[in-house]
Amino acid sequence: MNNNTRTSQSPTWVLQTLMFFKRHYLIVLALGMAAAMGRVIQLGALGPISPVLHLALEIIIEGARLMIFVYALGLTNVRKGFGRIRQILTKSGAWKSNWSIAKTRLKRDWRSLLASMVIYLLIAWVINLLIDYTAYQTCLYYKLKVNSIISEGASEWVIILFFKNLSVIPLTLIFNALFLLWITGRAKN
Repeated sequence: MNNNTRTSQSPTWVLQTLMFFKRHYLIVLALGMAAAMGRVIQLGALGPISPVLHLALEIIIEGARLMIFVYALGLTNVRKGFGRIRQILTKSGAWKSNWSIAKTRLKRDWRSLLASMVIYLLIAWVINLLIDYTAYQTCLYYKLKVNSIISEGASEWVIILFFKNLSVIPLTLIFNALFLLWITGRAKN
């Protein structure tokens, strides 16, 4: 088997995602924390909130998620990430060019794509399983309520969405951004 075949069959896309997450986890974690805290407050962990605050928090949550995606799409350069989005949306030949590259890449590297998808689905499933276990099988929820860290009316979803916003949601956003780069041949090896 030659070197090109071996490279095209390896799960490069998921490996690049994991390496990106590892190298830039502080920034990703900070943005994830902004989204996580916003969601926790929206779910009533600190008590009831006004509709205006709910809307403001939704803007913060979605803004943090957008920043994670753009940060990954620009390979840590937010301006470059927004430029890539603008180029796709405004340049008339961008769709045709990217689609041509993507078709070629899919035909050549379909095994890598399939391997990356399967591996990522397994990773996401394990993370979600651990989050569910933490929310429903440990005393964390009880301890948070007993120590008045979260309000009496808060549900287990406070814990679930807090951890999801720190782990699987940012990882998925990075995975999707790097997929766009990978499929169009713009990802770094």
